[in-house]
Amino acid sequence: MARIAAFLNSGADLGDAVTLAARAEGLGYESLWTTHGLGRDALLVLGAYGQVAPRVGLGTGVIPIYPRHPVLLAQEALTLQDVTGGRLRLGIGVSHRASMEQALGLPMGEPLGVMREYVAVLRAALTGRVEHVGARYRVAWQSGLPRLPAAPPVLLAGLGPRMLELAGEIADGAVLWLCAPEYIRREALPAIRRGRARAGKPPDGFEVVAAVPAALTVERTAATALFKAELTRYLALPFYRAMLVGSGFAAELAAYDRAPGPEAVPDRLAAALGAVGDYPALRDFVAAHREAGVTLPAIRPIGFPDARHYLPTLEAGAAT
Repeated sequence: MARIAAFLNSGADLGDAVTLAARAEGLGYESLWTTHGLGRDALLVLGAYGQVAPRVGLGTGVIPIYPRHPVLLAQEALTLQDVTGGRLRLGIGVSHRASMEQALGLPMGEPLGVMREYVAVLRAALTGRVEHVGARYRVAWQSGLPRLPAAPPVLLAGLGPRMLELAGEIADGAVLWLCAPEYIRREALPAIRRGRARAGKPPDGFEVVAAVPAALTVERTAATALFKAELTRYLALPFYRAMLVGSGFAAELAAYDRAPGPEAVPDRLAAALGAVGDYPALRDFVAAHREAGVTLPAIRPIGFPDARHYLPTLEAGAAT
């Protein structure tokens, strides 16, 4: 059976998402992922999922690097490795200036350079010892524990070719969000391969995780409207806009900019980024991701667990 994962982002009631995590394991999902950007700590949420779903893998998709020192993140990740028996996949990303600089007052500097240095310190800290002097971090640290769990794989969030090349070079995988299958095939995978080649590493074994937004429902108009409302947040962020222009949606963005709002999100854009409708639509959208080069598609039900289509989508997605 082909590998399939699920993104379970908790809504107003964390308990609902935890209940779904147990259900997802029973459905056969190989791993459960959650984001950090919706008000809860991703690692703590995964700890809760891991308690009720004791066999599946657990992944962050993704944790922003700037609020956490890489040594602190290593300590937290290794703790979760201990708690869950080594099931963590650690997805990290640079986030966006609106979230880091404007909301938190954290200067991002040059994100590619910061990410390269962050991963160097993080990987060393995951082994229990860091000696590092760099542009942003100066670290002399050693774990006081006599034994450490195995380090989790490190995956980078990427949208543009330069970050995806870096992921191919220094990471164990990449995490994609709102990347249409054609963009993955034409831009993302070649960039990852360039990074692997630069590091002298084979492409095999590199994990490409892509969230697959979907809603299994007969109420297509309502679910599409919900998805369009979600998309407005991303259409305001420069990194996503650049990726969508590279995906061939410049005209759609220009049309949206004339009167921004959920109702102004073009139908073509929403249809390219998510699957709304019957099971064949969901199945074919997952298949398109696999054909584009995604090694682990992750069903991400549109909205939150209180949506009527959420559980049906999760149940149907397990069979794709």
